[in-house]
Amino acid sequence: MNALGKTPFEMFLNEFATIFHAAACETVNLLLSDREFNKSQWNTHLQNTYGINKRHANGVISFAKGAVDSAKECRANHIKTLTGKLKSIEDWIKKAETKLKNARKFYRKKNWQQSKSGCVFPLDYSLQYRNTNWQYLRFQIHNKKRRRNHLRKQIDHLKAAPIREGGGARMHSGTQAPRVKVPRNQIFIVGSKDENYGNQVCQWDGNVLKFRVPGCLESQFGHTVESAIGNFDRKNNRLPTTGAKTWHYYYKDGKWCIAVQFTPAPVNQVSRHSSYGCIGIDMNPGSIGWAYVDKDGNLKAKWLMANG
Repeated sequence: MNALGKTPFEMFLNEFATIFHAAACETVNLLLSDREFNKSQWNTHLQNTYGINKRHANGVISFAKGAVDSAKECRANHIKTLTGKLKSIEDWIKKAETKLKNARKFYRKKNWQQSKSGCVFPLDYSLQYRNTNWQYLRFQIHNKKRRRNHLRKQIDHLKAAPIREGGGARMHSGTQAPRVKVPRNQIFIVGSKDENYGNQVCQWDGNVLKFRVPGCLESQFGHTVESAIGNFDRKNNRLPTTGAKTWHYYYKDGKWCIAVQFTPAPVNQVSRHSSYGCIGIDMNPGSIGWAYVDKDGNLKAKWLMANG
């Protein structure tokens, strides 16, 4: 570790994350613009502009496309949620106004006191609040209509406003365009199944992770940087020796975290087909039991044990 308490690998990630963030922001702005996006040409542009190789640029493009697609999907879901709230409010207003209308119609009748059906919304007066239930319902309707108008404007704004690159979206205000958040201190490296260890840039042999340094930082960190990565010896890990592996580096709680995305190795079947029969287990706080049936559903054996 250096005087800052950082390893060479962490110092490299800090430097490369700044370059990755700038490239990702530029890519997001291109994807959100009206210009045509050509992945091959843009990959070359990123390499020449930021001094990175093709694999690094692929990670930038994949990360940016994921952020843009996520923002579009989140906005669509937000509009759907607001539309549902708007419909619910409109239904409530319609029912409340109908309730008041029917109540007024009832009290306009002659001899309404002798009515056998009665009023579905009778007039009541509150001594505590010094108003009637009709007044309170009209006040609720007024507020609901204000909320309805606000939701309509918010939905129209979200449908028309273009998505921009920047900080987190403030969709609740209805006055700011939705934004694509590109967080800092993030690195995304896409792998391929036809490369060694599933990735040309990041290669992990089970103990040591080797990261290929981009050309712009080779004079500072060398051709590659390495770090010991362990504690992955778990039976449920299912990390295959072959296949593509995509690595994601992100800074959280004062330290760099590493995640890997892969296609898990298939799980070998350890049970037989139901044509051999089935065993059912019943677990309760005071007892546990099991029963065995053959392929035709006939009970062949059973067992029950109770506590105490």
